[in-house]
Amino acid sequence: MRVGFNPKKDKKITASDYYHQVVIPIYIPNQEGYFEDALKILKICLESLFKTCHNKTYITIVNNGSCIEVVKYLQNLFEEDKIQEIIHSSNIGYINAMLKGVCGQNFDLITTADSDIIFLEGWQKKTYEIYEAFPKAGAVCTTPSSRSFKTHTANIYWDLFYSKKLKFSVVKNPFALKAFGHSVGNDQFYNQYQLSKYLTITNDKIKAVVGAGHFVVTYRSIIFDKLSEKYTPYIMGGGSDDIFDIPVVKKDFWRLSTEDNFTFHLGNVYEPWMDVEFEKLDKLIPESLDCPDFTFYGNRKWKYLVKTKLFRKFIFRKPVLKLFFKSRGLSEKEVKGYLGL
Repeated sequence: MRVGFNPKKDKKITASDYYHQVVIPIYIPNQEGYFEDALKILKICLESLFKTCHNKTYITIVNNGSCIEVVKYLQNLFEEDKIQEIIHSSNIGYINAMLKGVCGQNFDLITTADSDIIFLEGWQKKTYEIYEAFPKAGAVCTTPSSRSFKTHTANIYWDLFYSKKLKFSVVKNPFALKAFGHSVGNDQFYNQYQLSKYLTITNDKIKAVVGAGHFVVTYRSIIFDKLSEKYTPYIMGGGSDDIFDIPVVKKDFWRLSTEDNFTFHLGNVYEPWMDVEFEKLDKLIPESLDCPDFTFYGNRKWKYLVKTKLFRKFIFRKPVLKLFFKSRGLSEKEVKGYLGL
């Protein structure tokens, strides 16, 4: 039975100072084999996040079926107020766990990240600079990739087809690109041409790389306002990343990356260089940052159909892309090497 009236009924939630959410799903079922170093790497990941994010960052951890040692570690962080939210579940899959984290809150920016990365100094500041410089940015990755030029980027080519702002630039940090390849077990992930140049857009003094990876991405939260898909049957892969990718271009936003590297993907095996990077953050005091001043762009259905569905089939044909890349600063030899022709 119920007696009395709940004093919280019809009361509005107190407004929060947080405007940037970071969501990290964690699946460490044991500490053996593939997961032997996982907890150690997780600690590097989270501690680097604490050292580099400003105090208006709301950290959500989704425990996606991890072992008791991990649960205890996370609970201690919550009690120390280092993280603001823990969601516990069985292993429901990476994207489904991410979806749980982004729902039920109201923030201007949402970063989704793997649990095996290290955040570097200035990652939020550089992300915000991209958003301020390019109002059509809807997703920003803090590790650039010269191979992301075709990943849900056709609308960028359409918008800047005749613009000199879209061109190839010298890779600012080729070591970071090599490090990513190493982290996924493929030291040849980038060839010599892709390590040398990447496709960028320029606005005054700010450059951004065309395309964005998946292991750490900061989205405008409006992307998630009306998700058409809220579940995937895949634990990982199977096109499940499209649940986050497609809404970006459906709203006619751009997927971009920072010119330099501000996050490292670590993989599942600990290596000494990770501690070297982490120790650089020891005396870091994150600066206060204002939320970017967003300009809203409409999401008319015809734009998505024309730019992403139709134009994509034209611009990414190899003969067309070859000519386009030559017009944007690559030599004949570089084009062939870049596209593997």
